[in-house]
Amino acid sequence: MATVHLRIGDLVWGKLGRYPPWPGKVVSPPKDLKKPRGKKCHFVKFFGTEDHAWIKVEQLKPYHPHKEEMIKINKGKRFQQAVDAVEDFLKKKEKQGGKEQNSEGKGDSKGKKTPTKPLKILEEDDEDLSALKDPSEKPVRDDPHFHHFLLSQTEKPASSMEPISKRLKVVEEDTRSTSIQAADSTAINGSITPTDKRIGFLGLGLMGSGIVSNLLKMGHVVTVWNRTVEKVPQDNQHCDLFIQEGARLGRTPAEVVSMCDITFSCVSDPKAARDLVLGPSGVLQGIRPGKCYVEMSTVDPETITELSQVISSHGRFLEAPVAGSTGLYDGMLVILAAGDRTVYEDCSSCFQAMGKTSFFLGEVGNAARMMLILNMVQGSFMATIAEGLTLAQATGQSQHTFLDILSQGQMASTFVDQKCQNILQGNFKPDYYLKHIQKDLRLAISMGDTANHPTPMAAAANEVYKRAKALDQSDNDMSAVYRAYIH
Repeated sequence: MATVHLRIGDLVWGKLGRYPPWPGKVVSPPKDLKKPRGKKCHFVKFFGTEDHAWIKVEQLKPYHPHKEEMIKINKGKRFQQAVDAVEDFLKKKEKQGGKEQNSEGKGDSKGKKTPTKPLKILEEDDEDLSALKDPSEKPVRDDPHFHHFLLSQTEKPASSMEPISKRLKVVEEDTRSTSIQAADSTAINGSITPTDKRIGFLGLGLMGSGIVSNLLKMGHVVTVWNRTVEKVPQDNQHCDLFIQEGARLGRTPAEVVSMCDITFSCVSDPKAARDLVLGPSGVLQGIRPGKCYVEMSTVDPETITELSQVISSHGRFLEAPVAGSTGLYDGMLVILAAGDRTVYEDCSSCFQAMGKTSFFLGEVGNAARMMLILNMVQGSFMATIAEGLTLAQATGQSQHTFLDILSQGQMASTFVDQKCQNILQGNFKPDYYLKHIQKDLRLAISMGDTANHPTPMAAAANEVYKRAKALDQSDNDMSAVYRAYIH
C-alpha cells in the first residue's frame, strides 16, 4: 500500500490503540512536547472532543476518501457529533476562502505558539478517553463535549483488558461456515442501541449474572428467572438485586419464554439444559412460533442437537456458548453462535452488550464443538501452570520469580497473571468453577472418542481436576487445581 503523505492542517481518520477511528486534523504539537522516539507519527486534534494524541502514520487515513467507510462501521451519538463538527469546520473554511482560523492559541503550520489552556497528560490506556464515550454519561466537567487533555506521547502495548471498537467483519471460510466478528460490549458505553425486543434470561450463576448485568447497563428490557430460587434463599436475594437494577422477574421458564421475544439460557451442564427445556413448566411449554431461544450453556453437541430439534418445531433456535469468564474479563467474553442466522442477527445488540466479539459458525453443533475445544485447551493449560508452580517450589525456586519471568515472556496474559496470583495468595474465589472446567474436559474427551481422535493431554489434565474435586475443590475457582499437586 502506498504511503500517504500528510501535512499540518490535513483532515484525517486517526486510530489510537484499539479504539475506533475518529475524525481529526493534523496540527502542530506544543513546542515543549517531544515526538515519540523511533516512530513516524503526526500530532492529531480530534473533532468533537478537543482531545489530542500522537498517532502513527500507519494508523492515519485521509478524511474524505474514507469518510463513507468509517461512517458505516462506527455508530453512536458522540461519533456523529464529531463528524458533524468536521462538516461545520469545512463549511466555515469554505466561507473563509480556504483559510483556517486558529482556535487553540497556536498558529497553523507556521505558528509555534503553545495552547492557552494547560493540557492534562493521560496514558493511552487511561479509562478517561472522552472521545470514545457517549454524551449520555455523566460529564467530568459541565460540558461533556469539550474535555481538554493530552494523550501521552509514549504509546504502550494494548492491554488484553482494553476495549476495542465497534465493528462488523464477515469472513467466509472454506468450511462454509461464516465467522462474524461483532462489537465490543463496553468499549463505547452507551453507544449500543438496545433492541426493542423483550429479552428473557434463564440462569443467574456466575456467567449468567455478569451477562444480565451488562444487558441491563446497556438499556435492554430483561426478564430473569433462576432455577434454584425455591431451594436457596440467597438466590432469591440475588434476583432482587437485578430487580432493583430494572429487571423483571419471571415465575417459570415457560412464562419467561411466552412473555419475551428472545430468551437466553445459561446453566451448568447438559442435564440442567435439558431439564430447563423439557421439564415441568419448561421452555417447551411456553415457546411459540416466532419466539427465539438461545442456549448459552457449555454442553455437548448431542445435547445441543436434541434441544435444537425440539425447539425448532415450535420456535427459533440458536446456540451461543460463551468463551471467557465475567469476573476477571468483564466485557471480554467471546460468543460462539451457530444455528438460525436470523436469530443471530436479532441478537446483535445483546451480544454487543455481553461481550467483546461474536462468531457465527454455521450449523447447530459447531459452536458446542468449538467451545469444548477452547475449554479443553484452557483447562489443560491451567493444570500445567499449577504443575509448574509446584515444581518450582519443590526444586527450591521462587514461585513469585517464576511468575515474574512468565509475565515477561510470550505466554504473558491476563489469564496467566490472575490465575497465578490466585494461587500465590491462596484466593480461590470462583471466576470459573473447577467442577465446570472438569465437566468441559470430560465432554471434550468424549467428543474426541466419537471422532476417533486422541486427547491424551486433556485426559491427563482431567485426572488432576478429578483429584482436586476429591479434595473438595469443586466450588472453588479452576485455579484451585493447584491443590491437587500439594496434597
